[in-house]
Order: sequence, then structure tokens, then C-alpha cells
Amino acid sequence: MKKYRMFIFALAFILCQLFGCSRQSMNDIIENQPSVHGVITQVHDTYIMIDLESESYPDNSACTVSLDVENSDGLYSPMTVGDEVVVYFDGLIAETYPLQINNVYAITLRTPANRPPSAAVPNT
Repeated sequence: MKKYRMFIFALAFILCQLFGCSRQSMNDIIENQPSVHGVITQVHDTYIMIDLESESYPDNSACTVSLDVENSDGLYSPMTVGDEVVVYFDGLIAETYPLQINNVYAITLRTPANRPPSAAVPNT
């Protein structure tokens, strides 16, 4: 009977790992994952293009960022050209042209682009 219980426990643990029961919270991602920030220059269905603002790369290095974000709460919307964003990722940037970030945990808005006054929230 003990072997049966251990088998069920092990199977449940494996299934939990496979189906994302251990996904990180937004706070864990922000506190523990590497990040870069930049300004959005293009928005596409599956990726955005940003100009990186990083000490590791020259000013305005173009970088594509996948929109296949691992944390479902980690993607703000709608993205607009000119928004300054912070990208939390696994730390790997493909050294291609343009640079590429493929394993993205979250993308958060740092500074919104200038929006027309009609899009602004009225003060109350």
C-alpha cells in the first residue's frame, strides 16, 4: 500500500511540474529575474521591437521580444509604439541582428508613450 501511495504522490508531483503549478508570481519575477528596458518601435502579432537602453549594448540597439509570455498576468495591453517597457526574461539575448529575447517571463509598462488627450483618464 505504501508503494501505491508513493507512486500516486510522485505522479502528482510530475504532473504539477509539467502543467505549470509552480509558475512564478509577478512579484517573484520582478524581484528575481534579469530585465532590460527599452522603447517600443514596432508592434507585431507575435513580437515587439524595442530599442534597448542597456549598459551591455550600445544605445538604441534593436531587439525583438517574443510576446509568448510565460506568466499570463505579465503582459500589459494595448502596447503602443513609444511606450517604455521593462522585459523580464531568462537572461539570454541572442546575438543576432536584431538582437532577440525569446524566453520572456513578463513585460511591464515603465513609461507610457504620449497619448492624445482623449485617451487620458480625467481627474476626479
